[in-house]
Amino acid sequence: MKTFLKMVLAVITGLIIASILFFIVTLSVFSGMAAAGRKQATISEKTVLVMKTGATIPDRSKGNPFTTLDPVTMSFTQTPGLNEILKNLKKAAKDDNISGILIENGTMPSGWATADELRTALKEFRESGKFVYSYSDYILMQESYFISTAADKVWINPTSSFDFKGLAAEVSFYKDALEKLGVEVQVIRHGKFKGAVEPYILDKLSDENRLQISEYVGSIWEHVVNAISESRGVPAEKVMALADSLAGYDATRMTTAGLIDGTIYRDQLEDSIRTAAGIEKDKKINYVTMSKYSNVTVKHSETTGKDKIAVLFAEGSIVMGEGDDSNIGGNRYAEEMRKLRKDSTVKAIVFRVNSRGGNAIASDIIWREVELTDKVKPENYCLHS
Repeated sequence: MKTFLKMVLAVITGLIIASILFFIVTLSVFSGMAAAGRKQATISEKTVLVMKTGATIPDRSKGNPFTTLDPVTMSFTQTPGLNEILKNLKKAAKDDNISGILIENGTMPSGWATADELRTALKEFRESGKFVYSYSDYILMQESYFISTAADKVWINPTSSFDFKGLAAEVSFYKDALEKLGVEVQVIRHGKFKGAVEPYILDKLSDENRLQISEYVGSIWEHVVNAISESRGVPAEKVMALADSLAGYDATRMTTAGLIDGTIYRDQLEDSIRTAAGIEKDKKINYVTMSKYSNVTVKHSETTGKDKIAVLFAEGSIVMGEGDDSNIGGNRYAEEMRKLRKDSTVKAIVFRVNSRGGNAIASDIIWREVELTDKVKPENYCLHS
């Protein structure tokens, strides 16, 4: 019996030691892969920076490298945040090795506020005299097209589609279904414009909710149409008419109308890039991704002073406690705001909020620190996207 127990204990001990060793080795491998993704990079002259739109772009890059692990390729593919992309565009404008930018359009939306910031940054980049080309292999979505109107040329594949149809909002109602299930919804709300709970207590939009939805959706679309009109030199009324008639699915019509510059294949696109970048015919084009370019050091670096403007990113739902990188913890952000308030070198704070809301008490805790900070550092800005 003693021999059996010794063997069982030895096996258990061996498994524990093997598990610990396996964990250490795995952690070392992943750490090495993550470090490799952050290592300093260099690029050659006549390089083209690639910016992918139609992909989910967070407000800021995630600090945790393990959230970017692709289990299929066992590699770290860092998704650049909006802050990183904007910084790269400014850097690229002064980088002699960057000849221009290629916008690669995808299908996933990132929000109109993000699209507007990217578009503005691209317009500023073009002031450097470098080219900006936009291309879509499969489909050109509205948000991506809005960004692409800052480009010199907007092309799509001859067989691809252009999704251009305006904006709409849809609300589903569950009141009748809940009544059939015997569920009674009791809600306490203040004011006429609290529309979030209406699907559970009404069977149609209230006048107030219809008004607020129409106003914010209409204002976004009006801004988009006016920006397209200005960039493409097409009257706003014509842009609206093209969207209403779903003309986007006729590439020839959109080209004639002036909303895009035509349909070309990938090889024709690359010929145009070679010409714009001064690259010899049939020679390989050096492309660099946003993630890799973040690790490139440019000689024309800006000097920094002692006084600082702090940027605090708040993205996700507002939750109690500390939260994590995917949400806004009430206690965590209150503490961050408190630290910035007490830092004498911070002269102003930009508080970027990208959230649909969340816990009321956590929101109030953050609000209190913002209010106190505003009294000490009056030149503060709160941006909502």
